[in-house]
Amino acid sequence: MRVFVTGASGFIGFAVVRELVAAGHEVTGLARSAAAAAKLAATGATVQRGSIEDLGTLREAASKADGVIHTAFFHAFSQAGFGTRMRVMLGGMPTGLVRRFMVAAVEADRLAIDTLGHALRAQARPLVIAFPTMAMRQGRPAVETDFADPDAVGGLRARCEKAALALAGCGVDATVIRLPPSVHDQTRQGLVTQLVAIARKKRVSAYVGDGQNRWAAVHRLDASHLFRLALEDGKAGARYHAVAEEGITLSELAGAIGQHLGVRTVSLTPVEAVRHFGWLAPFVGADNPVSSRATREQLHWQPTRPSLMTDLAASIASHGMLARRSAASN
Repeated sequence: MRVFVTGASGFIGFAVVRELVAAGHEVTGLARSAAAAAKLAATGATVQRGSIEDLGTLREAASKADGVIHTAFFHAFSQAGFGTRMRVMLGGMPTGLVRRFMVAAVEADRLAIDTLGHALRAQARPLVIAFPTMAMRQGRPAVETDFADPDAVGGLRARCEKAALALAGCGVDATVIRLPPSVHDQTRQGLVTQLVAIARKKRVSAYVGDGQNRWAAVHRLDASHLFRLALEDGKAGARYHAVAEEGITLSELAGAIGQHLGVRTVSLTPVEAVRHFGWLAPFVGADNPVSSRATREQLHWQPTRPSLMTDLAASIASHGMLARRSAASN
């Protein structure tokens, strides 16, 4: 198949590109920079320069493809276009900056999904989008048939999944891959990487309350394999869960981080958590276990890669080794 991939040089998107190329697909990847373009070209993929805000570029690339995988999202302020950044900065009080940026990022994502879908619908071609499990209802294991919850901690993005599912009713084979807060390997662990950075800086590893709330996890190569399976065999309107570990408690995660860093592990009240974690506090306090039973049955997907704890230990050890080498060289 000729496959167009957005976010193609990102942590997840690049793994998807390599998975597709290895399986014999002809891949075109969207790249915002020359460095991203060079990285993609080295895999054998064709490069399409542009951003998800370049709707004309998305429309043209999707119209030439047999299918699209959409993994791009503005996770950082610098990733948005100049006009979007100015609107966010000048749109209100500084205290609302993060909220305004998230709203702008979600709207850019929704418009991209709608544009890609309308370019594909003439021939019922597949569109696979990435979506966070943090936008699901909290407190019990989320299942594939659950709809996104606008009131969840990541609920702003519910409208993006809704847009994709609406396309499934308009002739597009649209499917959703729901990704947990930790998509990991030995270099990065999703939001867990943020927890490590905060613990390293503040010399304490923390969780909220009793720490029995849970996060799901998946290795990025297991996730990229699922994206390919959904592209090739997914059912229009289906939601699939890229989850290898259903739920790891935050107290267990914080304890492992503290042990590997050699710092204390402590419990924080919700008020203390806001001061300690900043914008991450609502996510650290969220209970987000996720089941992937139906996904495994329907797409014959079986995760085989290392666990989050294995990759976390290797990542922290590697960072410590690099720090010691740097100190020795100075």
